[in-house]
Amino acid sequence: MNSFKKGLVDGVAIGLGYFSVSFTFGLLAVSNGFYVWEAVLISMTNLTSAGQFAGITVMAQAGTLVEMALTQFVINLRYSLMSLSMSQKVDKSMNIPLRLFFGMFHTDEIYAVAIGQKGKVGWKYFAGVIIAPYLGWSLGTLAGAICGSNLPEILCNALGVALYAMFVAIVVPEMKKSRPMFMIVGLAVAMRCFLYYVPFLREHVSSGFAVIICAVVASALGAVFFPIKEDAATEKQEVKQDGC
Repeated sequence: MNSFKKGLVDGVAIGLGYFSVSFTFGLLAVSNGFYVWEAVLISMTNLTSAGQFAGITVMAQAGTLVEMALTQFVINLRYSLMSLSMSQKVDKSMNIPLRLFFGMFHTDEIYAVAIGQKGKVGWKYFAGVIIAPYLGWSLGTLAGAICGSNLPEILCNALGVALYAMFVAIVVPEMKKSRPMFMIVGLAVAMRCFLYYVPFLREHVSSGFAVIICAVVASALGAVFFPIKEDAATEKQEVKQDGC
């Protein structure tokens, strides 16, 4: 039964994982000149790891609002697709106000747990499953920000390496499984290096726009040259749901 209690239990593991990642976010935010309360406020109002890391980079470099909007749009576009999928999973108790509310907490991990439940999922389950992840993300940011404000700089820099380890852990396994994915990631990296090391481009293309350009171009070329057939995509989704 997809009850509040079951949702609460299912969310504990997610919350523990979020604590460690958001700890790094708190460190990074403070190292970029943010106050502790500002870092925590960002995490409490934006539950998106990659979006937050990219966002504070744009803000720290005094990027424009257009740059911020485009960066967040590209990075968080996947949530709209997951929400469309989830809309077919929820029951009739999830009216429009509740969908709008719970949409704020719709992360990759919460989606994976919810979509794997048997039968329809109601608002009580969502109310339970979001508690631990939200608390873990917010408290982890608070702990990281406080440590970043008090620990020696050399130690904070060492702890900040966890951010890069997190992204490596996400990307590398997919690259090993798929040759097209390897080529797409390699293209994105090559483009970023080109934008960074060419003096003219480095001076006129900000870091935020460089990320947008690399992500959009690499993804577009991947979709054109390495399309996923509909049957294969459906089969992959079914296997993933069965394994949840």
